[in-house]
Amino acid sequence: MKISYLFLSILSLVYSKETCKDIIKQENCVSFSVGQGTGCSWMCEYCQNQLGTSNYYFTDDVCTYQEGGCTGNPQVGVTYTCCSN
Repeated sequence: MKISYLFLSILSLVYSKETCKDIIKQENCVSFSVGQGTGCSWMCEYCQNQLGTSNYYFTDDVCTYQEGGCTGNPQVGVTYTCCSN
């Protein structure tokens, strides 16, 4: 009985550590602000280049990809963050 409890305890610790590592790896984000006249097309290209992937999202949904390109309404002086999935 004690051996099975010990085994399960060790197993849960190992699993928890692996889960934490995966979460940290997934939190690959970049934050930036834009100047007047900067649109979502530039922002989406910037995120793709900085994160090295086209699989990313904006944390505040300022820009979204729709048919025809990246659209939205970014504001000057606001800090935006995009993260890879």
